[in-house]
Amino acid sequence: MSITQERKHALIKDYATHEGDTGSPEVQCAILSERIGNLTEHLKAHQKDFASRRGLLMMVGQRRRLLDYLNRNDGPRYRTLIERLGLRR
Repeated sequence: MSITQERKHALIKDYATHEGDTGSPEVQCAILSERIGNLTEHLKAHQKDFASRRGLLMMVGQRRRLLDYLNRNDGPRYRTLIERLGLRR
């Protein structure tokens, strides 16, 4: 359900805005999107895992808040990010 260290480092490298960047909204949204995708696949097989479903909803909300923050402060970066992640809206 969680992502491996190698995958996480690859995401950080792909979405970082500068060298050593691990906390920008782009990196955080990319990592959350990866975790959300993995958890979605888990829930397809385990429909009654309500604790994981709650965690999924919390992660989706966190990603939404990060995207709203990015949209408020830098619209072009927001549009680029949702296009790269393949998200709607």
